[in-house]
Amino acid sequence: MIQVARWKVILVVAALVLSIAFSLPNVIPKATLDKLPSWIPAKQLNLGLDLRGGVYLQLEVDVAQLKRDRLTNLVEELRSGLRAEQIEVTGPAQVGDTIVVTVTDPAQVEAAYKVVNKQAQSTSGQGRAPDLTVTKQGDRQIVATYRPEALAAESNQAVNRSIEIIRRRVDPDGNKEISITPQGVDRIVLQAPGDNDPERLNNLIGQTAKLTFQLVDDSVPVAEAASGLTPPGSELLSMDDGRTGGPTQILVRRRAIITGAMLTHANFEFNDRNQPAVGFQFNGEGARNFASVTTANIGKQFAIVLDGKVISAPVIRSAITGGRGIIDGSFTSESASDLATLLNAGALPVKLTVEEQRATTAELGQDAVNAGKISIVIGFAAIVVFMLLAYGFLFGGVSVLGLVLNLLMMVAILSVNQAALTLPGIAGLILTLAVAVDANVLIYERIRDEERAGQSPLMAMETGFKRASVSILDANVTTLISGVIMFFVAGSGPVKGFAWTLSVGVVTSVFTAMLVSQVLLGWWFRATKPKQLPI
Repeated sequence: MIQVARWKVILVVAALVLSIAFSLPNVIPKATLDKLPSWIPAKQLNLGLDLRGGVYLQLEVDVAQLKRDRLTNLVEELRSGLRAEQIEVTGPAQVGDTIVVTVTDPAQVEAAYKVVNKQAQSTSGQGRAPDLTVTKQGDRQIVATYRPEALAAESNQAVNRSIEIIRRRVDPDGNKEISITPQGVDRIVLQAPGDNDPERLNNLIGQTAKLTFQLVDDSVPVAEAASGLTPPGSELLSMDDGRTGGPTQILVRRRAIITGAMLTHANFEFNDRNQPAVGFQFNGEGARNFASVTTANIGKQFAIVLDGKVISAPVIRSAITGGRGIIDGSFTSESASDLATLLNAGALPVKLTVEEQRATTAELGQDAVNAGKISIVIGFAAIVVFMLLAYGFLFGGVSVLGLVLNLLMMVAILSVNQAALTLPGIAGLILTLAVAVDANVLIYERIRDEERAGQSPLMAMETGFKRASVSILDANVTTLISGVIMFFVAGSGPVKGFAWTLSVGVVTSVFTAMLVSQVLLGWWFRATKPKQLPI
């Protein structure tokens, strides 16, 4: 005990210096921190939604729509494949979760089966089972059924893809402290601290932003198509481009000649009439397709479709070979800017529905922060009084100094990690401080027992620290395991916030009780060489 290992002293001093350095930004104004050099620590505690105020959204992935879209695409792909092989069929028709193909000539059933089966194989990745189960029914029917496992896998991919796109939409610059996490198999939770416009946030997220370029079908009048005589491979869509005096209908080909996936960039600009518009740039494939289509269809219309609604249907005056274009319509400056943001972020793979929306004001969050500070101060003061009364100013004071360093280390780790500190997180922090002195109590009581048994002060301290350390590690390891399980198993953010601060507190409290107390008491013992311990 008299000779404290040098590595322990270095570790304690380093922990103290680093804890002060990374905790200090929390008491310095943000404006001052922004002026400091970049190498100086400047991260503050990242307050969660319930402390800082903001918007909470729970979104649900529309799995039913995902399935319908997938089946619709498969119908079109099968129709094209069968037509290319010159196989005469009725359909393909979508019936529930299946696609039914009725072959006109029974002699072509086997050839049709190969086409459908080939398409089923192509829907899955290499090494995966086909997404479709293909069977023959009767003499002329082929039925393709979507496998539930394939739908579940697509739903999971849609959730992960949606999270990426939502992040790019809400935080295009990557400098906002937002939290987007999956919840269950078909839900996404978004927390945007500090956001004060939930409606605009909702609009940015809720719009699928699926952009397609489709040729207009002028083979039959719109009125005739609306009466039920829509040609195969075409559909009636609503159109409102701000020039026709209100929504109208337009007949377009179902097959998209170009999709939003071929866009490389979109930006807000003004058209030649000085009206808000959205400029866009295609990638190489999109530019070639656009040039080919416009060259072959001069004098015809093509429709620019956003989420199933035509926003513009210009006439192709000449071949467009540069890969650049402009979308104009009934835009305001804000809506054009938002559309450019949506297109740059990419289209959501499936529609998202807002299941729950909450807004927390900054005033309520500040009240929670103030209440948390008061709780920490009261709890800290109570612990200080108890330790001083129970173990005297020396041993009690050492445990108080360790408690101060424990708090500094927790604040520093939370600041560097930037994990959101929530109200349950503050509860975990307070609980950690309350039980942090348990290790000191175990050590001090063991030292008392050894001294009563006739051990010298030196041997009493050596034995007390050595034997108590086993109990301390056992107790704290079980607590740490509980915290880790809560963090990784619990689905809700509040439980994770509590588990995170509790786990961090367990590590720092063991460090301060076993190392900091040992180093400080070792220095004191070497300096004074007491005949009796004041404990």
